[in-house]
Order: sequence, then structure tokens, then C-alpha cells
Amino acid sequence: MNQHFTVTTDAEGIAWLTFDKAGSGTNVLSPEVLEAFDQTLIQIAQRHPKGLVIISGKPGGFIAGADVKTFAKVDGVASAEQHIERVHEIFHRLEAMAFPTVAAINGFCLGGGLELALACDYRVATDDRSTRLGFPEVKLGIFPGYGGTVRATRLLGDLKALELMLGGRTLDGRKARRMGLVDLTVPKRQLRAAATGLITEGRTPAQAAWWQRLPTASPIRPLVSHLLARQVGKRVRQVHYPAPFELLAHWRETAGDAAAMYDGEARRVARLINASNAQNLIRVFMLQDRLKTEGDKADFQPRHVHVVGGGVMGGDIAAWCVLNGMRVTLQDRAPVYLSRAVKRAHTLFKRKLKRRHEMRSAVDRLMPDHRGNGVAIADVVIEAIFEDVDAKRALYAELEPRMKPDAVLATNTSSIPLTVLGEQLDRPERLVGLHFFNPVAKMPLVEIVHDTHTDTQMITRAAAFTRHIGKLPLKVRSSPGFLVNRILMPYLLEAVELVEEGIEAPVVDRAAVAFGMPMGPIELADTVGLDICLSVAEKMAAALHNPVPERLKQLVEDGNLGRKSGQGFYAWEKDHAVKKGTVEETALSDEDISDRLILRLINEAVACLREGVVEDEDLLDAGVIFGTGFAPFRGGPMHYVHSRGSDAVQRRLGELENRYGEHFHADTGWGAIA
Repeated sequence: MNQHFTVTTDAEGIAWLTFDKAGSGTNVLSPEVLEAFDQTLIQIAQRHPKGLVIISGKPGGFIAGADVKTFAKVDGVASAEQHIERVHEIFHRLEAMAFPTVAAINGFCLGGGLELALACDYRVATDDRSTRLGFPEVKLGIFPGYGGTVRATRLLGDLKALELMLGGRTLDGRKARRMGLVDLTVPKRQLRAAATGLITEGRTPAQAAWWQRLPTASPIRPLVSHLLARQVGKRVRQVHYPAPFELLAHWRETAGDAAAMYDGEARRVARLINASNAQNLIRVFMLQDRLKTEGDKADFQPRHVHVVGGGVMGGDIAAWCVLNGMRVTLQDRAPVYLSRAVKRAHTLFKRKLKRRHEMRSAVDRLMPDHRGNGVAIADVVIEAIFEDVDAKRALYAELEPRMKPDAVLATNTSSIPLTVLGEQLDRPERLVGLHFFNPVAKMPLVEIVHDTHTDTQMITRAAAFTRHIGKLPLKVRSSPGFLVNRILMPYLLEAVELVEEGIEAPVVDRAAVAFGMPMGPIELADTVGLDICLSVAEKMAAALHNPVPERLKQLVEDGNLGRKSGQGFYAWEKDHAVKKGTVEETALSDEDISDRLILRLINEAVACLREGVVEDEDLLDAGVIFGTGFAPFRGGPMHYVHSRGSDAVQRRLGELENRYGEHFHADTGWGAIA
């Protein structure tokens, strides 16, 4: 019918509408696609089929949502409101069809894609692990605006629907079925037959029971909204992430009145999407997409990974590779050192894999291998032992002769330059850095470390491997601390300086969280481990022109290493920092404290750009956001500079240098920051 949609009619008179967006690997709802969809619906209605099934022509997904790129180019509130109202019209047409309609879902069905599916009478999803349904809009600074707040509450009941929309989490097919989001879950091979059955059976479309709609009653609605807002407020600040609070206000004011809810969606979402918070979060989404393009799975097809080092980092890297389908051999000096790593891996598998056969398969793919027999068959060999140059070189001398000629040799070093590590290798050009961040299962970024001598094929393979295990590759030039640790260290050291000056640790952390950081720097240092912080700080002291604070040295000397020892800057109980006696009145305001912290970080970011550690500002922003959790709603450190004004930031650095010393001296790279 058009370049995005084709329609066929089967022997039973059922129309099959296949969505296969032209020129794209993913189905997304751009304005052009939505108009084509509307015209297709009109033509189908004129044929009077027995029913309509909407299915994807993409192998890996149904509809990933609205086209986020169009959100980044939105032309004012009125334009956004007009767009949302137009989508409402199109989805109303689908909902009002005179024959039954089914969304046949395989793969991602998110955001606007799920809202389209909800406008159908029925939904059937595959029980494949790759099938995910949900409303991730709050992560973009908005909430469902294509009728989702109306149809989700009508189908699921208000509390379930609000929970799904407020959390931004996704569900697999089976969980979606238990929640009531889909009518059936079936194996992929049965998807078409199940969709046909839903049309021919003539069952009544599902709706929430009357008691599930009780929260819409006007007397209790404000109370429910208040309680939910309090829960959300424990996770995020309204000033930083207004979308979930706007969603609750929208529901409180309009629930139970469909016309008012549609109108409220258009007005509120249009306003949100034009705000800087949402635009910055959309920018972060697009930065994530750019990182994904830094590695191409087609460039390298690794099947076997050999990890040397059964400590927390090495063991967790091995477990994560297994979780993503790899066969992994894990080596350490003796079997006793591997037992803890295997136990941690099994805990991860139990948390991530709910099906018994998947769990059993994962356990089978992780092979303790203290003699290192897996080296000879591995496509990727990852060294993840302690940070000692001589120990790493000695290990490479054992590994290199046994490796396949085309295998990747990677180090997880957090700070040692590749030229130093590879000095004694026969082929130093094959050594590449794969710098994971702790905890491996949560941190999405992996730095792909290279220098001028690194074989470009090894860089390409390392980036491709990173994509195969579901991580985001960031190519960085080998230099002390690479990108993330180098930028993070001045931030952490300045926090310790503030504590040494008499500012209480909870006050320092409070200021950072008020800026938008996910965790304060003192708590972060305790969490990482003060011994690790000290080690990296000492290695980078010369490059940073920053002496290591005495307080940090003393804590480590006394064995107070942070969370892992139960005492650091904070006492730790049940994995939580005990923050007692926070002083509200301090010599410095939260803004002064956050400026000292953040501008140290930003000044080092400018130095990294000047030295070419990363290619450009966007990649730097992506690395710092996904490697440190830097306030996503601010769009990244360099984006924050441009929002605040580079001249203003430089003036502020000058003021801080006058008051606190040369470690605030503006880097010479500021001249290139327009």
C-alpha cells in the first residue's frame, strides 16, 4: 500500500497489516509513518474484513515507540500539542474499527508502540526473552501521550497502570500476560495462529474489574496521588524530573473522564517535551544510540571468552558474558579462588533468568578453569587481575603463545597505559583495553582503550564484542585514567578536600545530589572502595597536578576501606551508609559546594578534549553520563557548560582559583570551547 505498510487478506477474510518501516532497522512512529498508517486504516476499513491483525515485518521488534529524533526537533508547545491530538485521531480510528483488531507482538513494544497496541481489541505476545512491553517515557522526561493514560488505566486498573507508567520499566510477555496487558503469550511459531484465534473466537475485549477502577473515585483520588508522589519523591527530585509528578497531577485531575484525559495528555506532554529537562534526556537517549553505532556486531562473532582473574571484577565480567550467551572459561591461581566467583555468578543468573532451562544453560556455559585450558580456543581473552604492571606482563607472557592468532587480548586495567603493559609482547598491537565499571551488571559503559600502535582490527573487534554482551562501547585514547576515571577523580578528591576543610560528608553529598548526581561523591568513594580510590589517585597524581588528600591516605592505612570493610568516611550497616548528624548550616552553600565539585570535573573534561582522549564533546558527554551517572537531565558536562555559558563557567573557575588554589586553574583547552 505504501513503503511502510503492506496489507494481505487470508482465506478466512482476515486482513494482515505488516509494518516494516522503510530504510530503518526498527519500527518507529514518525509523523510520516503515522500519516501512512492512518491512510492504510481507511483503506482497510473500506474492504470490511473479518478482522485486522497488525504485525511487524522486522525480525527483532514490533514497534520501539515514537521517533525520538522528532521530539528533539519539536517546534514549540502548540506544535507538539497539535501532533499529539493528531495521533489521538489516528488511534481513535483504529479503536473504532467495526471488526475485531489484534496486535501480534514479537520483540520490543514500547511507548507509542504499546499505546498503538492498546488501541486494538486484543494483544498477543511471544514468550521469547526479547519481547518487552512498557512505557519508558518518564526516562525521556515525558509521560504516555498517545492515549496511553486512558487505555492503560481502563485495561489494567489505575494502580497497575500508574505503576507501569511511573516506573518506566519493561515486562516480558509472560509478566505482561499476568498483569493483563496482553491477552495471550505463545511461542513465536504460534503467533499468527493465536492472533487468528482471537478474532474468530469472538471473546469480549478485556477491561479492568470495577474494583480496580476504585482509585478514580474523587474522594480518594487526591490521597492515592499524594501517596504515589511521595514514593516517587524517594527516587527522584521533582525539580530535576517533573514528568512522573505531572503524570500524577494529570491523573488526579482527569481520571475517569476520557475526554479530559486525552486533552490533559496533549497539554501536559506538549509542555513537558519543550522543557529543557526533557530535551536533555532526549539528547542522552540519542547519545546512547550513537554509542551503539560505535560497535557493529557483524564485524566479529565471538563465541568463547576466557577471563583471567576470579575476583569481583573478573568474576562479574565472566558472569555477564555468560548471561549474554557466551561460553566462558574463568581462570585464577587455584580452584579455591574461583568458587566465590561462581557463587556470585549463580546469584546473578537466578536474578536475571526466571526459566529453569535458561538457568541450567547459563550454569553449563561458565567453566572454572584454573589451568587456563580455555585460552587456546577463546575468541576474546580478558585479563582482570590486580593493578600491577609486572604481574600483568608476566601473565601476558604465558597467554600470548597459547592464543589463537586472531583472538583479542584485552586488559581491564583502570589506569595503566597500554604502551607500558604491552612492552614485552611479541605483538603489542593486539593488546586493547576493555575497561568495565563496577558493578558490571548495572553499569552500561565499557571503555575501548587504544593507542597509536593498536591494531584497528582489534579495536573494531573489541567494540563489536562489547555490543554482543549488551554494553555501550566508548573508544578512548590510552592515557592515565582514560576518560571516566580521569574526569571522576578530581571530583572525588575535591569532595575529600571539602571534608578536610571541615564540611561534613553528608553535606558534601547533599550538594552533589541537589545538583543531580545519583549519589554523593563521598558515598561513591566509600562504595567503590577507598583503597581503589587511593591507588588510582596516586597513579594519576602527577597528571592531575593534585596531591592525594591526607585524610584518604589515613583511612586506608587504618583499614577503613568503605562499604566492604564496614567503615570509611561513613559507617556502613546492611550495605547502607549511616549519615547521622547532618548540619544544616555550613560555611558554604550547597551551590558553592557543587560548583567546587562539578567544575573540577568539567575542567578535567576540557583537558581530555584538548588531548584527544575522545573524539568530540558528544562522546565525552556520553562517556561521563553512562560511566559515572552524571545528572542525565543536564545532558552531560559539556552540554551543561554551553547551557550555563562557557564564559560564565571560566569566570567562576577564576573565582575559585583565587579562593582555593591552582587546581581550579582553567585548562588551556577552554580556548577551543565556543
